[in-house]
Amino acid sequence: MAALDLLSDSYTRRALVEAVFVGALCGAVGVHVVLRRLSFFAMAMTHATFPGVVLAAILGINLYLGSGVFGFLVVLAVAALSARGENTSVTGVVLSGSFALGVLLLSAQSGFTRDLTAYLVGSILTVQADDLVTSGIVAAVVLVVLALLSKELVFGAFDRDATVAAGYPAGRLDVVFLLLVEVTIVTSVPAVGTILSVALIVAPAATARLWCDSVRGMTMLSVALGVASGVIGLAISQQWSVAAGGAIVLTASGIFALSVLLAPAVGTPARRRQARPGARTTMGAAGEEGSLPGPGGGAPTRGGTPGPVASGGTNSR
Repeated sequence: MAALDLLSDSYTRRALVEAVFVGALCGAVGVHVVLRRLSFFAMAMTHATFPGVVLAAILGINLYLGSGVFGFLVVLAVAALSARGENTSVTGVVLSGSFALGVLLLSAQSGFTRDLTAYLVGSILTVQADDLVTSGIVAAVVLVVLALLSKELVFGAFDRDATVAAGYPAGRLDVVFLLLVEVTIVTSVPAVGTILSVALIVAPAATARLWCDSVRGMTMLSVALGVASGVIGLAISQQWSVAAGGAIVLTASGIFALSVLLAPAVGTPARRRQARPGARTTMGAAGEEGSLPGPGGGAPTRGGTPGPVASGGTNSR
């Protein structure tokens, strides 16, 4: 099936629109996930929502509603534990404990394996018009929130202590951002499933970081790559009759791998910045995942501590 055949019927047209919405949403949120070094936390959140969907299936309610509510409770628990300085072990406990709870609940039930499979790996070709409305509204709201809080979120990713000293409500900003991550994961489930959603969140942003030397440029490129991954992956799935969610994520991962291979030869803005002694840029303070390291391989001068979940730093109040 040719790429233009994506527009040939209502199923693929809806899937194409969903891929664009989800790709843009994941690309935008992924920038801040990478800057805050929360890639592993995002993966933990995808696993943490699993008990919610199993409970929803048992109770006969919407699977995505169940995962969203459970994810919200997990976010609050993680934020509370991190505020007490236990953030070094929170992510691992959430990852293993929550998923184990879901497996335990699942082992005691039967009759909804098919729905759970779609939840885990996605089923973008089955999205309905109301799913598109939900995805569009969520994407618009999240993008607006990110735009309004961009300065504060970036400041907190680069230097948390300075954020607190400047009078910003760092704790509340952390909770808001974690909720945005959770909403993004739940929204992307119809397209790529809960297991693969973290890759679509992280891969476009990690790729954009290789080619950009500003947060604004990184955001624009990440959104574009997220959308492109969704559209190209969907076209591949239709052409060769393979799983759409896997094709979308493999496309995003392939673009990242290609960028890693090309970056040393091309000389990306980030590497040119690294080569200039004493250079400082707007992407210099977020540490290992926030930007390429500074000269000599070390972090730039004002390397700050990311949010409370991201590292073991002190959570100032």
